[in-house]
Amino acid sequence: MQTEKVLTIIALAVAGLLTLLFVLDLIVGIFNRNIVVDILFAIAGAFVIWQGVETLREFR
Repeated sequence: MQTEKVLTIIALAVAGLLTLLFVLDLIVGIFNRNIVVDILFAIAGAFVIWQGVETLREFR
């Protein structure tokens, strides 16, 4: 497996975990009720996931 592909998969996993964390915080209010930050970080995480998927498509 190529190094670039492995790094992309790792970035996807980290972005997925962070997006899940911020969405759960938005729904449940685990850490603090800062709704704007939760929404912005969830959108940013979704953007990183989208970019990772597009990069994996280019590797094929």
